[in-house]
Amino acid sequence: MITVQYQSPIGVITLVSDGNSLTELLLAQPLIQDTSNNKNLQVFEETCRWLDLYFSGEKPYFTPSLNPQGSLFQQKVWRELLAIPYGQTTTYGAIAKHINCRSAQAVGQAIHHNPIAIIIPCHRVIGADGSLTGYASGLDIKQQLLAIEKTLFPV
Repeated sequence: MITVQYQSPIGVITLVSDGNSLTELLLAQPLIQDTSNNKNLQVFEETCRWLDLYFSGEKPYFTPSLNPQGSLFQQKVWRELLAIPYGQTTTYGAIAKHINCRSAQAVGQAIHHNPIAIIIPCHRVIGADGSLTGYASGLDIKQQLLAIEKTLFPV
């Protein structure tokens, strides 16, 4: 596990890699002592470039190499999250229906365990009534991310 810290407008983000791909992107993490000698990994450079674009209000035109670890069901849900267009939202129920799952709550649990926040855009999932619901890093962060994307959603 190799880590790098990224300072963002929403706080310190910890990037974690297996040496080839991004395995975690952790929000609101305290600064940790980085003991790696490999901060210039291509995946970290790509991820930082992606984040720089994103936080400047631009839609990133590429996706860094990702390797999130989770169950087959979680992987299926996370792939659906990657399909949500920049600046748009969907609901837990819509994702459940799209993947032939009977439980929006099960989808919510998989989303809650998303290890690569922002890039795998779990912040784009809202409640069926249009409300901002459930975000592991807090609803204020979710709202900030949606504002960066200039996302319009019913309140």
